[in-house]
Amino acid sequence: MRLAGKLAVITAAASGMGKAGVELFLREGAKVVAIDVNAEALAQLAAEAKARGQSVETLQADLSRQEVMRSSVHEAAARLGGIDVMWAHAGIPGPAGIEDLDLPAYDRAMALNVDSAALAAGEVIKHMRKRGSGSLIFTASVSGLVGSMFSPVYSAAKFAVVGLTKSLAQTFAPDRVRVNVICPGLTDTPMAFNFTSRSGDPAEAAANERKLLAAVPLGRLCRPDEIAHAALWLASDDASFVTGVALPVDGGFTAR
Repeated sequence: MRLAGKLAVITAAASGMGKAGVELFLREGAKVVAIDVNAEALAQLAAEAKARGQSVETLQADLSRQEVMRSSVHEAAARLGGIDVMWAHAGIPGPAGIEDLDLPAYDRAMALNVDSAALAAGEVIKHMRKRGSGSLIFTASVSGLVGSMFSPVYSAAKFAVVGLTKSLAQTFAPDRVRVNVICPGLTDTPMAFNFTSRSGDPAEAAANERKLLAAVPLGRLCRPDEIAHAALWLASDDASFVTGVALPVDGGFTAR
């Protein structure tokens, strides 16, 4: 097992890519704390793990709140006895446009996409330093590598996460802590609809999805488990000399 004995924390862990990551990390031998804002979904996650003969710690938290983000890292470390791996996966699309910008919505998007990542890094390094090494993984997006046609705010936030990754990879290298970021393409999760239709119109979502898929050489949506496998590799010793990488998992979208 590739994560045998590893102590791992995953945020936004109760659905989509994060949930796939929890299931995969458990299967690969890690002890996991799953953090999410949705208490009901966390309970379901724990019940499903128990049915498979596994156990996962769950922690309900709104990570857009600064002190909650900080305290959640330390609570997770206390439950696990340390942290070897953190996949800081939390994020939201944020406002669609830039005209007449809704500043509270903008601030919340930046708080969850950027601030929570920086705060997680600043707190988890204290625990990884004690362990003598670690792997910190962020989730950005292809929109953090090329501009998003649907959301300039989301693109700005995810470019910031990519930049944070490249800087922290150098900052944390003396502590033997690797820092990388996964950049998914459009992925088959409940949140995908929020990107392709900001008006809530299914016809708009379908049309925008067709536009996006036309630019994907492999011609399909990404599956959540494919992102989880990228996180597994970055978390594992198989990636022991990999740091500062923004890894596209996008079917070739950014290869254009």
